Amino acid sequence: MSSTFVLSAMFISLLVLLLSGMPLAFVLISLAVLFTVTLWGTDALVLSVLQTFDVMTSDVLLAIPLYVLMASILQRSGIIEALYKAMELWFRRLPGGLAVGTIAICTVMAAMTGIVGAAVAAMGILALPSMLRRGYDEKLALGTICAGGTLGILIPPSIITIVYAATAQVSVGKMFAAGIIPGMVLAGLYIAYVVIRTLLKPSVAPRPEQVDISVREMFASLKSLILPALIVFSVLGSIYAGIATPTEAAAVGVVGAMVSAVLQRTFTPDNLSAAAMDTLRVTTMIMWITIGAKIFVSIFTGTGGADSLLTFIQDLELNRWLVLLAMMGILVLLGLFLDEIGIILLCVPVFLPIINAFDFDPIWFGVLFLITAQMAYITPPFGYTLFYIKGVLPAGIGMETVYRAIVPFLLLQMIALVLFMIFPDLVTWLPNQLSQRLAS
Repeated sequence: MSSTFVLSAMFISLLVLLLSGMPLAFVLISLAVLFTVTLWGTDALVLSVLQTFDVMTSDVLLAIPLYVLMASILQRSGIIEALYKAMELWFRRLPGGLAVGTIAICTVMAAMTGIVGAAVAAMGILALPSMLRRGYDEKLALGTICAGGTLGILIPPSIITIVYAATAQVSVGKMFAAGIIPGMVLAGLYIAYVVIRTLLKPSVAPRPEQVDISVREMFASLKSLILPALIVFSVLGSIYAGIATPTEAAAVGVVGAMVSAVLQRTFTPDNLSAAAMDTLRVTTMIMWITIGAKIFVSIFTGTGGADSLLTFIQDLELNRWLVLLAMMGILVLLGLFLDEIGIILLCVPVFLPIINAFDFDPIWFGVLFLITAQMAYITPPFGYTLFYIKGVLPAGIGMETVYRAIVPFLLLQMIALVLFMIFPDLVTWLPNQLSQRLAS
């Protein structure tokens, strides 16, 4: 049986089963078992099982349940509500102030939790009714929340970043550092768009009526920033100072989240139990997909697929930037149908030899990948933020409005992708500084 026939059969089977609606994890595992037995017999199943050992014993992947637990505790702590009240006071007089403040809160939440769903759900409950009540354009309000929520993919600590680093076998700390500047640039692009659009068309974001708010009240509201700042500093600061690894910093973040919940008087047995169940549910989903993809990709590699693909691309003698653009296009296309964890685990082992062969930086490529993941999160039909926001849509607003709302923000993400392809130093500067600091 030729390797070309096997590879074609594998990916056609994968596509057909995914389109049937079967869960990705079980599609990958069932196909892996089927092709292992077909190609090498039942004895080879032992090797497939051995492929899962490094997944189940990975120190890097241990950070995932810890960061999910931290995010879930913070979501129930009341910190986000306090942040939103402070944001209303400080940004209310800016053009599109509530939308700008919403993006700012999403940026802070991204640095605290790294979970997209937490930001979108929280802002959908808190910010959306407030913006609509004050006459904000529906599409501007919805697009701001959906796009702002995706910042948690790029800004550390990000679960998807951890999965990429573990799959690509690169430093999680460097990947975290690489995501900071691009994350801030994207947040800046969103804010600039909101401000410029509001200045050009003030009716999309009416200014609030004049209300006397004392300077003392405004500065008093800043106390709500103390706990989030301490959590961000404890997690990221401990990594960049060389005090803790990303996995150890995740444990520090969990402790910080628990202390914050205690200070907010929301650390109850019910909340802790609910946070633990959220952690179990999310971690189990990620690990099953990881195990399935690990075995599936090992068969792809074992049949010579990775070597054949690399040889094929090198024989084409294409410009390396055209190859990179083709890979970005594939990632964006796959994002329409697959979740980002699955895309990482399926594509990175295949793409990485090509990236290395063309002398691209895998850290830089990782950030480009994360931007395509952000695009996938807000792209119909399966963008996760679309499902998150659907659950909090008020009566009279349909999903077609949400689809139109994300278009300008999707274009901004494309602009950012091109920007970081042209200027890779924006991505690699901080990781290089981190390497130099740790080396000294």
